[in-house]
Amino acid sequence: MLCAGRLGGLGSRAAPLWPGRAGSRGLGARIRARGVSTSWFPVGAAFNVKPQGRRLDLFGERRGLFGVPELSAPEGFRVAQENALRKADLLVERVCSVAPGPQTVLIFDELSDSLCRVADLADFVKIAHPEPAFREAAEEACTSIGTAVEKLNTNVELYRSLQKLLADKKLVDSLDPETRRVAELFMFDFEISGIHLDKEKRKRAVDLNVKILDLSNTFLMGTNFPNKIEKHLLPEHIHQNFVVAGNHVIVDGLHAESPDDLVREAAYKIFLYPNAGQLRCLEELLSNRDLLAKLVGYSTYSHRALQGTIAQSPETVMQFLEKLSDKLSERTIRDFEMIRGMKMKLNPQNSELMPWDPPYYSGVIRAERYNIEPSLYCPFFSLGACMEGLNTLFGRLLGITLYAEQPARGEVWCEGVRKLAVVHESEGLLGYIYCDFFQRAGKPHQDCHFTIRGGRLKEDGDYQLPVVVLMLNLPHPSRNLPTLLTPGMMENLFHEMGHAMHSMLGRTRYQHVTGTRCPTDFAEVPSILMEYFANDHRVVSQFARHYQTGQVFYAALDQIYHGKHPLTASTTDILRETQEKFYGLPYVPNTAWQLRFSHLVGYGAKYYSYLMSRAVASMVWKECFRRDPFNRTAGERYRREMLAHGGGKEPMLMVQGMLQKCPSIDDFVSALVSDLDPDFETFLMDSE
Repeated sequence: MLCAGRLGGLGSRAAPLWPGRAGSRGLGARIRARGVSTSWFPVGAAFNVKPQGRRLDLFGERRGLFGVPELSAPEGFRVAQENALRKADLLVERVCSVAPGPQTVLIFDELSDSLCRVADLADFVKIAHPEPAFREAAEEACTSIGTAVEKLNTNVELYRSLQKLLADKKLVDSLDPETRRVAELFMFDFEISGIHLDKEKRKRAVDLNVKILDLSNTFLMGTNFPNKIEKHLLPEHIHQNFVVAGNHVIVDGLHAESPDDLVREAAYKIFLYPNAGQLRCLEELLSNRDLLAKLVGYSTYSHRALQGTIAQSPETVMQFLEKLSDKLSERTIRDFEMIRGMKMKLNPQNSELMPWDPPYYSGVIRAERYNIEPSLYCPFFSLGACMEGLNTLFGRLLGITLYAEQPARGEVWCEGVRKLAVVHESEGLLGYIYCDFFQRAGKPHQDCHFTIRGGRLKEDGDYQLPVVVLMLNLPHPSRNLPTLLTPGMMENLFHEMGHAMHSMLGRTRYQHVTGTRCPTDFAEVPSILMEYFANDHRVVSQFARHYQTGQVFYAALDQIYHGKHPLTASTTDILRETQEKFYGLPYVPNTAWQLRFSHLVGYGAKYYSYLMSRAVASMVWKECFRRDPFNRTAGERYRREMLAHGGGKEPMLMVQGMLQKCPSIDDFVSALVSDLDPDFETFLMDSE
């Protein structure tokens, strides 16, 4: 109920403590504008050069991570969590004694903020900080805050303080729409945590939630563990593609872009080889989620998870996925035949199409069809040029400029991290984005967005500025050459920056509903919409987007895993059956792809959200931006109707406000299918 869920890739992987939504608009006139700073400098140059170190700051005061004084050392996490828990106790006492009214909601939100500011920050540090001591301290803080929150979720006295407000019709009618919605969201979070149960069952709900959190963390760690094989079992000529340690070859990923078929095959079979402990962990996680859902009154975990989303129910999700699968079936066959033809052309001795083939061969087809190779297009996609492109786009669409700012000593966790100030032309400083873009040992491979601190209107009239981290895995610039991006890397950059802009512009009164703290199938809309901007000039074609079919398969598998229990077969047998129905390529024996499916944690029962969000983003793009991607009027409307509310408004109402109609499931399906067959001439004309 208190801490909002994290968003994007790994950023969303932890189960929400108090699930986040998002909030209101129109705060600009009531908040004092933040002025500009003389320490800001152009954003493009900051990303095209190697950092020169901080020699001038060696003797300066050491701040903590993200400017939090306590976090100058790992031990500071214990101080921060103890301070947060003490403040939480005081706020619980306060809200239980105050007369019901708007102040009740404000105190609830302050309670949420006090815990989220530690839990969200720790949630990032525990996976991203290069120093083990910081990671371990952050993990301990996450566990401590998470356990406390689960107890608050079933605190009857706390619940009754909110119930008194919502039970008084006259008081409810006097609340503004945003405050009323936030109150209802807090109440909803109580209810799905089992507040209505007797004391013994409430304790059972707390225990299940804590166990699910532990299992989720264990499963997530397992999804990234490498596998190893005795090196004599692999042909010697492919050893160089992997890490060799003594008598073993270490495989830490799928090597999907390798031009060597044997390397991709070996990586697929070794990396996805079933791990018995990881399999038990997944089965236990799914079982405990089902037990929790039934305990609090839902027939399945999916029914519990989809409350308040665009889809609303698992029945709607499966209807959407099955209709989409039917519409894509002929296209999928054509795509796979074309990919099979390319494989036959390049490797006639082994032309059978296998699951490890499509990413590589579709890229070959794309390059051949449009006569583009990485050596030709990468120099135009320097990271600095992409950041300047984003700056231009945000300036023309939204009146926003990104400035680089030198972080203080101790403020960032790695030398390559850049800090950006987000500044509006009339509203001033909106917040900060920390860009952790470059590869390093031990860093998670996923690209993602983390909320570190949510925005909210404070009692003194100041606005608490949002702080987020964007994490990518790009090569470092060299002394003479900037980081060069492929089109796929550039699209990922735009995607994550879409989440960041949502966080900056969802300037709600309450942090519980700020920015990306909204239903998952709406939260991905701004990020996916940015992909349309990234591809507007069609430097790289959208051909053979077989990932659509793959996503339908993943989403359907997710729904089945979180549907009726006990499951009708093992998770691997269900994987095989679902793959045969929705994907079109054969299951490979002795593999267990589901054990690497990290989204089962943060997006449990909600993986369909990528597809539904893409459908909404497609409709918004075609309706508002395809003719003129720099249209300021459309940009302001987009901010007003979609970004500004965060989760403080029903997601379908935001979609309706933007599109001026209520889309149906068929509309969503049609939008996705039409994306696969663009009118190329119209496309070019629109981009001129």
